[in-house]
Parts: sequence; C-alpha cells; structure tokens
Amino acid sequence: MSSETGVKSTQGLYKLPVEIIASLLAVTTIFISMPPFNLPPWAIFIGWAGTFAAGGPTPTVLRKIWPVMPIGSLTALIIVLLTTYVSHYFTGHEFLIAECVILFVGNGAQMLLARIPALGLTFIPGMFFGFASYFATFFGGFGPTPHNPFAAFVAVVLMNALGPVYAYLTAKLSAPH
Repeated sequence: MSSETGVKSTQGLYKLPVEIIASLLAVTTIFISMPPFNLPPWAIFIGWAGTFAAGGPTPTVLRKIWPVMPIGSLTALIIVLLTTYVSHYFTGHEFLIAECVILFVGNGAQMLLARIPALGLTFIPGMFFGFASYFATFFGGFGPTPHNPFAAFVAVVLMNALGPVYAYLTAKLSAPH
C-alpha cells in the first residue's frame, strides 16, 4: 500500500482514509435496516454526526451524548402517547391547541433537565437528536412493529446509541486528515 492511499499507524498497520472507513460503516446500516426489524438507519447517522459535532468520540463527549439521546426519545414517546390519548376527546381547533400544549410542556420539561447540574444532562442538542429520531421512526413506520410507539422507542434508542460507536470506529480505524 502506498503512502498516498493509507497511513501507517504506530502499530505498523495501515489506516485507510476517513472517506473509505465512513463509507464502509455506512454500508452496514443497510443490513441493520432490513426486515424483520426495520431499524431506523438515520438514527445511527444522527448520533454519529452529533458525536463529531460535539467534539468527536472522546470519553467526555460520549458521557454527555449517550444519556441525553434517550431522554429526547422518551419525551417524544410521551408526546405521542398523550396526543393519541387526547385525540379521543378533542377534534379540530381544540385538538390542535391540546397538541400545542403537550408539545410545549414536554419540550420545556425535557430542556429543564439540563438546568439541574447534578444530573449532568446538559447537552440539549443530544436530546433533540433523540427527539427527532423518535418522531422520524414512529411516523415513518420503522421498527419491528410499524407505528407502535413502544417498538419505535426501543428501535430508536438502540440505533442512536450505535451512532457514537460508529463515530468511535471512524476515528479509530481512519488515517488522520
């Protein structure tokens, strides 16, 4: 292998360019998303990109991103459950107002957790990675049981958790820029 296509690591192994490693890892998401589980591959990409956006797969970043993504997904799950519940009692403008109140309270409560320093849940963008991933999974019909709120929750938490793992593998296996 020439020095133009790879870089020799301190262990004497050649590392490939990040474009190749990241693309190989991306290919694995095809198999993850196949039936019967239909797991949401974008949730991996959101956690993966979010890890790098937060500073890369360092122990500090991993400690701040992993706990908050499920909080965002849990908030979204609660919003879906409450919205479904109130849909049996309200229609039209009243239902729209109820949805707005549920989203406002749920979103605000989620972000308030970041104001409690002892919890260590200060990475609000990570909450929204899980929040957005959940809605895309649930409303997109992904997960082992399409449109099941609990199956969507399990699927998205698992896939978001793999995102930082993919970020770590990208950094570990790639040649530096």
